[in-house]
Amino acid sequence: MSASLALDALTKTFDGADHAAVDAVSFSVAPGECLAILGPSGSGKSTVLRSIAGLDVPSSGRILVDGADVAGLAPERRGMAMVFQRPLLFPHLSVLDNVAFAATVAGQPRREARADATQFLELVQLAGFGSRPVTALSGGQEQRVALARALAARPRVLLLDEPFSALDPELRSDMHALLAAIRAQVAPTVVMVTHDRDEAAIVADRVALLKRGRLLQHDAVERLYTRPVSLDVSRLMGGRIELAGVVRDGAHVSAIGRVAAPEGETWAEGSGVLVVRQEAIQVAAAGASAPEGFVAVDVVVADRRARGPRAELALAISGAGSVVEAATDQATDALADASPAAELVAEVPASRPLAIGERATALIPRSACTVVAG
Repeated sequence: MSASLALDALTKTFDGADHAAVDAVSFSVAPGECLAILGPSGSGKSTVLRSIAGLDVPSSGRILVDGADVAGLAPERRGMAMVFQRPLLFPHLSVLDNVAFAATVAGQPRREARADATQFLELVQLAGFGSRPVTALSGGQEQRVALARALAARPRVLLLDEPFSALDPELRSDMHALLAAIRAQVAPTVVMVTHDRDEAAIVADRVALLKRGRLLQHDAVERLYTRPVSLDVSRLMGGRIELAGVVRDGAHVSAIGRVAAPEGETWAEGSGVLVVRQEAIQVAAAGASAPEGFVAVDVVVADRRARGPRAELALAISGAGSVVEAATDQATDALADASPAAELVAEVPASRPLAIGERATALIPRSACTVVAG
């Protein structure tokens, strides 16, 4: 019930448009893997999914399923099933007959189709719901039925078009857990469109991040957060810290001082922007020294904002910072040329008593730092 999927320079330009909605997008999905296509509105993510499903005809490029190009095949011959944001159930059919619909249309005897559908209702945790009218279901239950109906078609690739976005947070969390349970039992290849990076991080093994029709990065979820390939990627993944500076002799020099590249990583010489996740920043008492592998920066709390159980701190840099390793004369010269950082950002428990105007020390782990082009 799983297959490999690959896009090769997929391009789609709609009639009358002055630029491509999808511009030479290439990525691959391994059998049984879950890929999230992530991006803001207008990034082309739904067009990619619809092209995979056969609902949009690509202008050029290939769509390969187990190595065979399906770009010219009708949707019903691609071995795929799609779940939309709205469940799109048949109101005149029972829950069981909605799930059995594809098999019935294909000519399977009704009794056999219903028996087969029953196991998929159990898979989505709706055993005993088969005789109910779909009009009696809650929103979350409707989406479970839609998912069961898609799985009953035994697709090689399961396509999900923001299927949980209309649900409240608690139901969305339940559906994320359900999808994980389904993947553990039947291991379908899944491609899911979402605009929510938190959802992508929860459900997906890898993410294809799009902006204006172009693929910015296709990578494991953790690497998009910690090793973005560009400022666009960092910003779209919610990164808040950007320190302009210069890389010389394997270290980045900016308003926080000299930061050597993590072990096993090399940064290109010249100007660059150091990025680090705000969640990685630790805040210690003023004057605290840096543990091994950290950079210590003297800061002043410039702002504090509530974020539920956490608080977000804006930290004004009060000096060039002290670092684990002493800066060379060359790096010091580079620091003088580097653009000053506006601030650092850190997240701390809401109960942490740090007030605006208070001095502190920001501790930055070198392992969490990377450098991208400005």
